[in-house]
Amino acid sequence: MKGGEEMGREASVLVINAIEQDYRLPPPMDCPAALHQLMLDCWQKDRNTRPRFAEIVNTLDKMIRNPASLKTVATITAVPSQPLLDRSIPDFTAFTSVEDWLSAIKMNQYRDNFLTAGFTSLQLVAQMTSEDLLRIGVTLAGHQKKILNSVQSMRVQMSQSPSSMA
Repeated sequence: MKGGEEMGREASVLVINAIEQDYRLPPPMDCPAALHQLMLDCWQKDRNTRPRFAEIVNTLDKMIRNPASLKTVATITAVPSQPLLDRSIPDFTAFTSVEDWLSAIKMNQYRDNFLTAGFTSLQLVAQMTSEDLLRIGVTLAGHQKKILNSVQSMRVQMSQSPSSMA
């Protein structure tokens, strides 16, 4: 039998590995979706993509001033993990432009890069590769992963309803 200290070390390694693989606990019961999203934003691996303190205060202030935004309760997914970089799959049919999509995935800083390189429609974005991202100046690995995960989700949605996207 293993001793308590050894089991504790093994458990710590498992937790660290899970976190490294973007595992996040599901939202607490009855937690508003907007608040859980803020939690996930604060748990980003890359500290530069985490919201600054002033942004957190501003977001919480908006939630308090608009209690209706807290009525939507976060749902616990069937999958026991909440990956950070692909934690919510937006409905791509709701976007009308590349700018809307970049804004939704919090990558607005690359707007000009995409448009200048000719990625002016979601159809074109859905065909992007990691090489395309490097070519247009997306060099941070975390940003590449976030964008490519979103592009992959976009492809899946497009293949399920190809006529719904322009």
